[in-house]
Amino acid sequence: AVVSTQSTGIEGELATECSVLMGANIANEVAREEFSEATIGCNDPVMCDVYQKLFNTSYFRTTPVQDSQTVELCGALKNIVAVAAGFVDGLGLGGNTKAAIIRIGLREMMAFCKMFCQTSRESTFFESCGVADLITTCYGGRNRKVSEAFVRTGKPLDVLETEMLGGQKLQGPLTAKEVFHVLEGKGVSSQYPLFKSVYDICFDGAAPKSLIENLGQ
Repeated sequence: AVVSTQSTGIEGELATECSVLMGANIANEVAREEFSEATIGCNDPVMCDVYQKLFNTSYFRTTPVQDSQTVELCGALKNIVAVAAGFVDGLGLGGNTKAAIIRIGLREMMAFCKMFCQTSRESTFFESCGVADLITTCYGGRNRKVSEAFVRTGKPLDVLETEMLGGQKLQGPLTAKEVFHVLEGKGVSSQYPLFKSVYDICFDGAAPKSLIENLGQ
């Protein structure tokens, strides 16, 4: 089984190769020209060189990898982990628990990619699109922020999205829903306790503290 991404959909519609750029690069920090990195997922070695020359500056460093689908999947899956990180913050738990969430989340991201993308390379997860973007997203960003407020206020996620994001959208819960259905279809959702717990909390009314209970089993 394989998972279709936005870039593969574009490739199918336009009959042209589509590359992706992902990484730990929060937009306002890039705008302030603070040093950051990104990963270019491109399967054409000639275009890898072109893109790197196009994007690289003294404060924005890109690394091309010929593993575009994994790069793109990392950009989606990390948002599920960020929701879990927000739940941890909302519960008032500390750095040990946040570190555990990041580690378990990374492990589930890697397992998902290896299951549904046969060409996935382990080394890609140690680029900016992988562990670096995961860390950044779990300490900042809209998914973490709104998920923390969800625990502290008890308000529905869609209400908080409207109140807090000024027209932006939450990616984490919807990604968790899509991923859960894929995993259920394969009969392996129990092998992904973090992903499943985020889905259960967001859509099935499970208590946020169940995340920690499920991961501790």
